[in-house]
Amino acid sequence: MAQYRKLGKKADQRKALLRSQVTQLIFHGKIKTTEARAKEVRKIAEHLITLAIREKDNYEEITVTAKEARKDKDGKRVKEVVDGKKVTVYDEVEKTVKKDNPSRLHARREMLKVLYPVSEIPESAEGKKKAARKVDLTEKLFDEYAVKYADRKGGYTRIVKIAQRKGDGALEVILELV
Repeated sequence: MAQYRKLGKKADQRKALLRSQVTQLIFHGKIKTTEARAKEVRKIAEHLITLAIREKDNYEEITVTAKEARKDKDGKRVKEVVDGKKVTVYDEVEKTVKKDNPSRLHARREMLKVLYPVSEIPESAEGKKKAARKVDLTEKLFDEYAVKYADRKGGYTRIVKIAQRKGDGALEVILELV
């Protein structure tokens, strides 16, 4: 018996397809796909959530001093002239930062092997590239899903069968996080 489904694709295409679908599942919470693909995506997604649960509290909070640009009432940087050049004025600020312990860092890097980077564009700024902001899916896994599923022992996803696809008759399903 095979270890995984080949899904009628070559290895590189299959890996890219599964990574893409896992990323969308983590980002949106549910996806619509075929049953065979859903069963493969489920394995990967549940493994990532298990990693997040295991390492959710494994960090230290450290206070660091950082330089932050001073801003005026409009939110623009304050500049002053030094030696004939305009230079931004910085203030020193104390910040509390989460520092991952080695096992959490390893888990984060294992997640990043699977997840693609995701950008989110607010509806108010549709079509503007500058308005896009990057979404950190590893933080979403650690902060949202790990807390949500902390008391569960597996079974973080649900497969709901919809109907057969009109073109090729493949069984379509919705794969969603419980």
